[in-house]
Amino acid sequence: MSERTIALVTGANKGIGYEIAAGLGALGWSVGVGARDDQRRNAAVEKLRAAGVDAFGVPLDVTDDASATAAARLIEEQAGHLDVLVNNAAITGGMPQEPSRVDPATIRTVVETNVIGVIRVTNAMLPLLRRSASPRIVNMSSSVGSLTRQSGTAAGQTTGPVAVAYAPSKTFLNAVTLQYARELSGTNILINAGCPGYVATDLNGFRGVRTPEQGAGIAIKLATLPDDGPTGKFFEDAGVLPW
Repeated sequence: MSERTIALVTGANKGIGYEIAAGLGALGWSVGVGARDDQRRNAAVEKLRAAGVDAFGVPLDVTDDASATAAARLIEEQAGHLDVLVNNAAITGGMPQEPSRVDPATIRTVVETNVIGVIRVTNAMLPLLRRSASPRIVNMSSSVGSLTRQSGTAAGQTTGPVAVAYAPSKTFLNAVTLQYARELSGTNILINAGCPGYVATDLNGFRGVRTPEQGAGIAIKLATLPDDGPTGKFFEDAGVLPW
């Protein structure tokens, strides 16, 4: 059984997920690169290793029960436990997403990845997290999921375009995060949601104003919280985000 800190980052083959893996690896941690595409996952692992990170590949499709179970089995064989889970994998579902015009199938697809996928992977990894001395779960959310910001004045809105699949999926994820925090109250597992800001990734056609490395910062902060740190909260770099 490894005594090294072990982390798993989903959707870690590129963008923010890759930079989260790189940042945690820079701490001396062993990082599982969760991704469903074999070629991209292997390339990311090789790149991380070349940078000195103790990285290993974890085949993982967050929409598939068997894949999540197999990923947990692999980590158990590799390390015997898991200290940090970063649920980063997400999709937008494509734009535009006006409520009056959207195909309901788009909403189902987005929720399957962005919400149910998080539940699926978290539940598969919980037995391994319970073996850790300081387990942390980080759910990568977005300020577009903040109902407070969604309902703000036009001048104060920073929540992006109308997106009836993507934005509510992040609101749903925030609520799921709270439910886990309630269930895990009294344990040593801390779970929080984090917003990376408007990052230039292929998720938004690289229109964002922040780098993936900057976007990864909030996840790294929440992954390294002290034992008396917060749980069941929603954060961005500037502090607590309103629900």
